[in-house]
Amino acid sequence: MTQKTAVITGSADGLGKGIAERLAQDGFNIVLSDINAEKLAQTEQEFKSRGEPVTAFVGNVAKREDQFALVKHAVDTFGRVDVFINNAGVEDVMMLEDVTEADFDRVFDINVKGVLYGTQAAAEQMKKQGGGSVCKIINACSIAGHESYDLLGVYCASKFAVRALTIAAAKELAKHKITVNGYCPGVAGTKMWDRIDAEMGKHLGLKPGEAFAKFSAGILMGRTQVPEDVASLVHYLASPDSDYLTGQSIIIDGGMVFR
Repeated sequence: MTQKTAVITGSADGLGKGIAERLAQDGFNIVLSDINAEKLAQTEQEFKSRGEPVTAFVGNVAKREDQFALVKHAVDTFGRVDVFINNAGVEDVMMLEDVTEADFDRVFDINVKGVLYGTQAAAEQMKKQGGGSVCKIINACSIAGHESYDLLGVYCASKFAVRALTIAAAKELAKHKITVNGYCPGVAGTKMWDRIDAEMGKHLGLKPGEAFAKFSAGILMGRTQVPEDVASLVHYLASPDSDYLTGQSIIIDGGMVFR
């Protein structure tokens, strides 16, 4: 995979950072992107300290112009985009009856519009490159894109939408040798899940950590996941080994949701 370039949104921290680190090990040029400029700069420096080819772009995935500017930055720096990972996302924890227009728009702007705009920007560049190896668009879905949960209704709806976009894009882009797939994590000890645990605790009257423990108690593999678990799946989706796979949103949750 040497000389190929991977772009990862929401990669200053958490699962996105873990994915970027794995793809750097695979020999990709890495384009980090995040809305948190300070954290992004720190992560970029970590990659540079290891001698890995990396560049960073501060952007908001909910803004279409930022997604196209991100792709331009990647091309200006490394010449091409082979893999584009729509990883950035946000959660919400609330009863559906309490959801406001602003709450709904915040989640869908980032989780759904962000995937749409990233797909548009990546596909435009990948079509220009033409021929050669198969290009990959990879979307962050979730077990919440296969099963809807109370207190996470809007978040789940956004991830169901990501699955729909993944399938439609796969059908539209296959003729251009572009595959589109998704990865669906379960419960991970990330900052996002720290926030979910805190908010669920308020609604359910639980102590810190109890909601997280309750939600993950039934995982068959006996533990919550770490970024490396998800990064291993994305490694496969980004590799030539998955060239015949498209339109799928694959669950990797240690055994929670079964489809």
